Amino acid sequence: MAREIDESWVEEAIERYRRIEGLRTEFERAVDAVEVTVRSPDGLVEVAVTAAGTITDVRILGALTGRTNVELSRSVYAAVTAAADAARWAREKLHVETFGGYRPLAEE
Repeated sequence: MAREIDESWVEEAIERYRRIEGLRTEFERAVDAVEVTVRSPDGLVEVAVTAAGTITDVRILGALTGRTNVELSRSVYAAVTAAADAARWAREKLHVETFGGYRPLAEE
């Protein structure tokens, strides 16, 4: 038995695919362009990161006088960890903004 092809469904699927590809490209550009800056809890280290997770800058803001290697290491670690969390948050926010209004192909 031959299966009937619903041409309007096929056209809609093709259009949806093109739209998704366009949104995906837009999302990837935005993820690379959005930058978030965070500081360690003690304010000593500042890290800038893109929503893609690429660290773009690390700055030491305070004086190192009287600080040990361990203290500096902890500050750097705290700032980098916060930057990773901030990148993940920014990426998720961009994803919702980009794809949030997109309805599923099959309504449930």
